[in-house]
Amino acid sequence: MAAVIVAVAAVVALWPQLHRSDDHGTATGPATATPVEPAVSEADRTAAALAACPRPTGAPVGDSPLRGITLDCLADGAPVDLVAALAGKPALINLWAYWCGPCAEELPLLQQFSQQAGTALTVLTVHSDPGTGKALSRLSGLGIHLPGVEDPNAKVRSAVGAPAVLPISVLLRADGTVAKVVVRPFHSVEDIAATVAAELGVSA
Repeated sequence: MAAVIVAVAAVVALWPQLHRSDDHGTATGPATATPVEPAVSEADRTAAALAACPRPTGAPVGDSPLRGITLDCLADGAPVDLVAALAGKPALINLWAYWCGPCAEELPLLQQFSQQAGTALTVLTVHSDPGTGKALSRLSGLGIHLPGVEDPNAKVRSAVGAPAVLPISVLLRADGTVAKVVVRPFHSVEDIAATVAAELGVSA
């Protein structure tokens, strides 16, 4: 009986650590292994009504840490060569996950900023978790229609040397090189615009 009590106490002690935030409002969960997610149907992707992912334009690419990274588009499941697809104009790629509270607060701001920026800059979301279906559901619930890719193995975060927290925004120059890694959530559209103007020289 004593062993059972100890085991239950251990589970209770670990529960708050599954989804936690640091002092900057960034989320660090889940702490446990994520089970294999079921396949996402074309109907699920269509229902989410996400914008199509950018496609390569042939624009020159610099020495970017993201070179060689190909991820699946959330809208249709097609592979996206990140640097080749984003090259040609500045970009803001936002790393998030369906379970991240600060991400849910930030995503609507990013959508508003994207509409404000128009064609001057690309805003691309990067779901940093294996749960594609949960990502689509979360985006639908938030009314987010930004283009996005699925990054179950956190390749983007590892490539730019960012810590294991979310959300993170990576600001890319037109040649795909990294101008700034922002390890905090944005709190307003003005905050995003000011950061982008300072780091990329794009006014929106």
